Amino acid sequence: MTSTAPLTKKAFKSDQEVRWCPGCGDYGILNSVQSAFAKLGRTLENTVVISGIGCSSRFPYYMGTYGFHTIHGRAPAIATGVKVANPDLDVWVVTGDGDALSIGGNHFVHALRRNVGLKILLFNNRIYGLTKGQYSPTSERGKLTKSTPMGSVDEPFRPLSLALGANASFVARSVDVFGPHLEQTIMDAAAHEGTALVEIYQNCNIYNDGAYKSFTDKTVRQDRVLYLEDGEPLLFGAEKNKGIRLDGSFRPEVVEVGENGVTVEDVVVWDEDAENLGLPMALTEMSEEDFPVPIGVFRRRRRPTLEQAINEQVAEARTKMGDESLDALLGKGDTWTVS
Repeated sequence: MTSTAPLTKKAFKSDQEVRWCPGCGDYGILNSVQSAFAKLGRTLENTVVISGIGCSSRFPYYMGTYGFHTIHGRAPAIATGVKVANPDLDVWVVTGDGDALSIGGNHFVHALRRNVGLKILLFNNRIYGLTKGQYSPTSERGKLTKSTPMGSVDEPFRPLSLALGANASFVARSVDVFGPHLEQTIMDAAAHEGTALVEIYQNCNIYNDGAYKSFTDKTVRQDRVLYLEDGEPLLFGAEKNKGIRLDGSFRPEVVEVGENGVTVEDVVVWDEDAENLGLPMALTEMSEEDFPVPIGVFRRRRRPTLEQAINEQVAEARTKMGDESLDALLGKGDTWTVS
């Protein structure tokens, strides 16, 4: 049955009981997604949510849309097949830092590289929650967990740096507790034609509680969060008097407008459509201890999508070869008989 009237947020809720730990950041993300879908005018029958394995991967059960709970790390590959087979579908991938960046790392980077028309929501809580608190590919160095009792010696992945390195055409970040910002970021991703990655900082209050409290707490948020706005200078702080400037070696540094001759003109003006990856990459590499945490759209560039290119080739092949049966096509050309 096809929807005829715009759907409300309630229509995107399934009849399944939501079963995450009380206080989990996933609740906030689910709420933002359902609100965004309603505002975007999405329909249930044309929307598909595909997940892998992990706490976040329960997501399809809680959406009133079509959904597919797949296997560990393979959601981008399966979602690619869905989108190529039916480009008119609105296909979303829900994954976690372990699911996407460990066992699923290969599928993740190639989905970004190929620019498939998928929207990937990567829940990053910097821990393995479903399997009870082991360190993940994004856990900070020195992290004490059940699998690293003396502290992790691994260097963590920075998901957005990885995405930019794979030449992703849309890269963004938001936070589970920043409801309006997260909702708008999801809507921005939905409007993008190619692969859109949204990293969502998500709190696991059972195994990694307070992972982002140093900048999400309301008492410090204004001085610790940098909102990226296209065409606007990179200013932050309660008085909007702090900014990001590039030094002579193209490295970001924090400056204060009005101090030491610094003016607003010295602050970098954000360009999310910049061809050069240098500046967005520099921002993804800024340490949380020394710099504000940037959120928003890091990159948004238009380029051809995989499904468009494949279907153009299919149409061209049909024009040249005609709509013959599979048996006829297999019997053409160089064939031989085995006796």
